[in-house]
Amino acid sequence: MRQQITDTVLMVRPANFGFNPVTAASNAFQDSKTELSAAEIQALALQEFDEFVAKLRAANIEVIAVADTVKPVKYDAIFPNNWFSTHSDGTIVLYPMYAPMRRLERRTDILALLSKDYILKQQQNLETHELEARFLEGTGSLILDRPNKLVYACRSIRTNEQVLDEFCAKMDYQKVLFDASDADGQAIYHTNVMMAVAEQFVVICMDSVKNKEEHQALKVHFARTNKAILELSLEQMASFAGNMLQVKNKEGATFLVMSEQAYKSLSNAQIAAIETHTNILHSPIYTIEQFGGGSARCMLAEIFLSRE
Repeated sequence: MRQQITDTVLMVRPANFGFNPVTAASNAFQDSKTELSAAEIQALALQEFDEFVAKLRAANIEVIAVADTVKPVKYDAIFPNNWFSTHSDGTIVLYPMYAPMRRLERRTDILALLSKDYILKQQQNLETHELEARFLEGTGSLILDRPNKLVYACRSIRTNEQVLDEFCAKMDYQKVLFDASDADGQAIYHTNVMMAVAEQFVVICMDSVKNKEEHQALKVHFARTNKAILELSLEQMASFAGNMLQVKNKEGATFLVMSEQAYKSLSNAQIAAIETHTNILHSPIYTIEQFGGGSARCMLAEIFLSRE
């Protein structure tokens, strides 16, 4: 039986974190308004990163923390889940990235580091689609229901259906494709800011899915796979409440990981509903969220590979 969640994540400690104007064109969550200097933003991001890693490790969740390289400069290296994903059959998938600077995040040394401790059987290379301006940004674009071999994805400039079809063919997944937009009508740039799939439930902003047929199709899939639905408002989605990831620790205890901002946006009833299924782990990452336009889930690249 394929596992939905893992006890090991890889995170990249940033060397040059900052606002990326290229990604901001399609990411409504990014905000460049500040009186902080670039050095101050970087220092705050490091502080938030280190506190987040410490909280995960304190919960006995394994974190592989990799240092970003100073050169070439990469503003978004803190979000490694967009350039690769790992799978329990020993496959690692590399993805095509929308912003040219983000393509520099793909690092053979990280793959080599993983190969020392884990069994890598094959590599699926989708990044060549960048030549045709077709993109699919890893588990930002793809929300994987691994046991049921379903992949949920909302269309955007960063989530191309043709590349999605190739992923499904190579990895034996069935796609559930839909459109999603925010309160201003702008397309959601990454599926993982509006939904997350856990073992027993799904967190999702259904109000962002305006098409009635697609809205209903999602609910049918959730019912068929026995997933309880925790619905988020558009306002909660804007606070990164959709950007969550369930993981487990070495003892098998599970945690829904989120940012402090996301946690504070939830109602008491929503928190209670989550806690009937899993523990909650949250950390303040306000600087990373503001300038990077991503949150806790984006910082976690799951490791599903078997150990050597």
